[in-house]
Amino acid sequence: MSIGKVGSKGELFPPKEIREKLDLKEGQKVKYSMSYGRLIVEKILTPEEVLSKPPKITISYEEIKKNRQELSNEAEK
Repeated sequence: MSIGKVGSKGELFPPKEIREKLDLKEGQKVKYSMSYGRLIVEKILTPEEVLSKPPKITISYEEIKKNRQELSNEAEK
């Protein structure tokens, strides 16, 4: 468990260990949501960060072409 604080203008200051684990930098955008009375803070990845991650799945050009053709055939019915 880590403890942060709320500033005089309502700013949230998470502890350094949390910022480091999330790799939060100055100016980084985050998303806030609530669930069961708890605040959830999630880092919003930049396009560069998203593109630098390895893909979770891979698909060949032939598979894409086949799937597109199947979808086109279904749409024509």
